[in-house]
Amino acid sequence: MRRQLVAVLATGGLLVAGAAAPVWAHHAFAAEFDSKKPVTFKATVTKVEWVNPHVWIHVEVKRPDGKVEPWAIEGGTPNVLFRRGFTKQSLAPGIEIMIDGYQAKDGTRRANGRDLTLPDGKKLFLGSSGTGAPYELKPGTSQ
Repeated sequence: MRRQLVAVLATGGLLVAGAAAPVWAHHAFAAEFDSKKPVTFKATVTKVEWVNPHVWIHVEVKRPDGKVEPWAIEGGTPNVLFRRGFTKQSLAPGIEIMIDGYQAKDGTRRANGRDLTLPDGKKLFLGSSGTGAPYELKPGTSQ
């Protein structure tokens, strides 16, 4: 009887976990971002969220008319970005950067980052691998 109870509880736990899995599933690039809407701009970092599954870089972009727009740029995971040369100091608030990426499909000021250029001219690949984003780097290659 005790074995049957354990089996029923274990099966129920697996079913609940399986139903919750899509909530945690990793999204593909094409689900949120549009490869036909490339964006390139100079921006000032206001905040960086070093969270999984993606780092979010919050920036302010000054338009030609002087108006400032807030943008959120999605990058790879914190671990991947650290291995590519990013540090918390390299993306500290107040630093001016160049962003190349792709705007959100819904037209909001969110983008999937492709490349980020630091003030010293160093260019770092910001994207995630395996998301379906255009021009992904292949494993073992560098920029």
